[in-house]
Amino acid sequence: MSEWWQDDRERPSPVAVPHTELSAEALRGVVESFVLREGTDYGERDVSHEQKVAQVIRQLERGEAQIMFDPLDSSVTIVSVTPGDLRKSGEKQ
Repeated sequence: MSEWWQDDRERPSPVAVPHTELSAEALRGVVESFVLREGTDYGERDVSHEQKVAQVIRQLERGEAQIMFDPLDSSVTIVSVTPGDLRKSGEKQ
């Protein structure tokens, strides 16, 4: 049996999920999960969990970040995007 990293099957592409398609509760859950996983260094000053969540939601609203769903492992993450790189949900690559 081959190891997972030697798997020759085609990997499905992640799917962009518009944050506006999620309920407020679901969006908050996705963002909180992301913030807890990331452990990002916010510099010299402490930033509360609530502030981090609010920052990520603002980035989603401004189009600076995008929610991505990975169908292979059913995971969700948030990625940074630059203006013009944001793909519409369902757009073929």
